[in-house]
Amino acid sequence: MQYTVIYEKGESSWGAYVPDLPGVLAVGATREAVEFEIREAVSFHIEGLQEDGLAVPLPSSEAGLLDIPLVA
Repeated sequence: MQYTVIYEKGESSWGAYVPDLPGVLAVGATREAVEFEIREAVSFHIEGLQEDGLAVPLPSSEAGLLDIPLVA
């Protein structure tokens, strides 16, 4: 499955979360670090759901970019 991951750059770190998996988030010093951490968090979360006999949410979110002209 492929889940949408939102990455956000802060002043001194990166954050990431998965809209389709509430509560699954990660923080890292670099983009590469947060990519590793969010992958681990998603895997851990899904394993926990399966162990508890709960349904794993199907991916339903999509990300896109909008071109918004700046007004001078």
